[in-house]
Amino acid sequence: MARIEGAAVDSPIGRLGVFAREGAVVFLEFEGRDVDPRETLRRRFPDTAFKDVRRPPFVEPLLRYFDGDLRAIDALPCDPGGTPFQARVWKALRTIPVGATWSYGELARRLGDPKAVRAVGFANGSNPIAVVIPCHRVIGSNGTLVGYGGGLERKRWLLGHEGALPREQAALFP
Repeated sequence: MARIEGAAVDSPIGRLGVFAREGAVVFLEFEGRDVDPRETLRRRFPDTAFKDVRRPPFVEPLLRYFDGDLRAIDALPCDPGGTPFQARVWKALRTIPVGATWSYGELARRLGDPKAVRAVGFANGSNPIAVVIPCHRVIGSNGTLVGYGGGLERKRWLLGHEGALPREQAALFP
């Protein structure tokens, strides 16, 4: 039976639910969303037991990231699952440098399929590991902040935290 460890993490942008299996993060979501992480993970890993843990090792890089060590999450092992196309998109998202943003079109071009903008957008929106797989670094072609499952105020905060937005544009999270 697979064991998935889960922990709640308080962050400047709200409480996060983080889940890992065999040393890799498999799910990270903002609490309060209409997503049941345990049900989602049971579909992916049918033979699963859950264990809540207080301070698992996979949480430390997240805490350091929120404390200002912006590269602390870069090497955090992740296993998001997904289709082969989604996996390519999610892998590419992890190559967007801290402090930078790419448009959906640029991401599609970098994947070698410039016409796949909508598919890239769908895969980006299906990312099961928020923050660590930095889908918040993808913006509209005109430079606007669009489409973030955690809410645009969180996206704005994350981009401000990373230096991709001037601090005066980065709204404080309520």
